[in-house]
Order: sequence, then C-alpha cells, then structure tokens
Amino acid sequence: MGLETAAITGGAVGAMGAVLMAPVALSVIGFTSAGIAAGSYAASMMSAAATTNGGGVAAGSLVAILQSAGASGFTAFANTVVASIGGALGTFVGAGFGWLSNIFQKRREQKKREEEIEAFLFGIAAGALFLWSKR
Repeated sequence: MGLETAAITGGAVGAMGAVLMAPVALSVIGFTSAGIAAGSYAASMMSAAATTNGGGVAAGSLVAILQSAGASGFTAFANTVVASIGGALGTFVGAGFGWLSNIFQKRREQKKREEEIEAFLFGIAAGALFLWSKR
C-alpha cells in the first residue's frame, strides 16, 4: 500500500470512526441521555466545575457542552468538528503506516537483489571451479 493510499484510507476511517464512536465515548465516561451518571468521571468533572464556579456549572463550560451532547446528540457542526479531528488523526496514523510499509517493502526488495547477486556470483564461482578442475 502506498503512502498516499494509506493516508487517505486512514483519514476516511478516522473521520467515520470518530463520528460513530464519540457518542459511545461520552456515554462511557458518564454523559448519558438520562443525565450525568452517578459515580462516573462525568460526575467528578461536574463536581469540580461546580466547586470552581461557587456551586453551579457555568453555561458554555466543557461540562455543559458535553452534557448537552450526551443528552441530545451532536449537532451538525459538532459532527463536522469531530470528523475533522478524527480525519486528521487518521490521516497521520495512516501515513505513518504507509511510510513504514514503504520502508519494509524497500528492505524486501534490497534483500531480493542481494540474493540474486549472491546466486549470480555463486554461478560464476562454480563455473570457474569447474573450468579449473578440467585443466
């Protein structure tokens, strides 16, 4: 697989994966459609935000945004942002795999060339030995 193909594939998979997995991730950390789950990481975040703000969670804060997304899903804009971030990360990872694949492919090709040269030199040596034995 070429570097470009790996990067494009990684970007597409990253974008789709991020959009599909973001709601699952929110639910896992405690931002559910029924509210913040008791004892979860989200509950810890909410407690810290409330303590910092004197007892309430500020509108527009990270906790408020994540709770809104957990309760009602992502907006089109939020999905675009998540897909962009996932696509960028996927492109980076895909390009890395493509780069490594190219390195290993070049090493295999180099090893094959070395084996062909060794076989050629062995043939020359065997032929020379044969001719020398016939003197």
